[in-house]
Amino acid sequence: MLPIISAEERLSEKRCAKIALIGIPGSGKTSQIRTLNVHKTLFVDMEAGDLSILDWQGDTLRPRTWPEFRDLVVFLAGPMPTASAEQAFSQAHFEHVCTKFGDPAQLNKYDTYFVDSLTVLSRLCFAWCKTQPQAFSEKTGKPDNRGAYGLLGQEMITALTHLQHVRDKHVIYVAILEEKTDDFNRRYYQLQLEGAKTALELPGVLDEVITLAVLKDDEGGTYRGFVTRADNAYGYPSKDRSGRLEAIEEPHLGRLIAKCLGQQADATNAPNA
Repeated sequence: MLPIISAEERLSEKRCAKIALIGIPGSGKTSQIRTLNVHKTLFVDMEAGDLSILDWQGDTLRPRTWPEFRDLVVFLAGPMPTASAEQAFSQAHFEHVCTKFGDPAQLNKYDTYFVDSLTVLSRLCFAWCKTQPQAFSEKTGKPDNRGAYGLLGQEMITALTHLQHVRDKHVIYVAILEEKTDDFNRRYYQLQLEGAKTALELPGVLDEVITLAVLKDDEGGTYRGFVTRADNAYGYPSKDRSGRLEAIEEPHLGRLIAKCLGQQADATNAPNA
């Protein structure tokens, strides 16, 4: 029988946010890592695109393939209780990965994982999926993109959901926002990801979906801000599960996380900290 968690126990638990930070290329998404505590943030660099933060003094990991990222996820999040021994994220997978990465206790120093970016990650995952048996027709042996895309959605959502279940870490996923038009020439925005399944399901997995955008003020000038609510006037994909955020927040990720949790921002959460 599962143990009952009392209200007192639940309220005393460490609270952490799971956030998708999205925006157009060049909007300053990666630079938001500067607003986090440099000593407690682990940068998972999928893009090798750290030119904007070359002087940032934090720790970095650089997985370059989908299997490497899956290994990293099970190391960061621990084993999945429901996974069988031969599956990814199982206890066996976790123990194998620990022989490569070392003692998981080394992760205790971090309170935030900053993953940049989901856009590149989805491409790495799709490249791997196209080599798997599901990506080939059983009858003809020829490539079958429907099978590859189906596997892509399954792999991405499983991995991201598992990492999302790390209760004592903030997890920030960066993704590119792209502008598109429909058949009636109406403009809309969506996450730039391979396949539709991840883009559709990811917002439901996370606590917050925040768009970093350039907005216009009443005098016709521009400023950068975080768009946080689903009913925003710009059509940006956004969501605030905390209920604590204003419709537009200042572009400072450290303070936004603290506000989501009803806490004071870390004094070290400042640019170039």
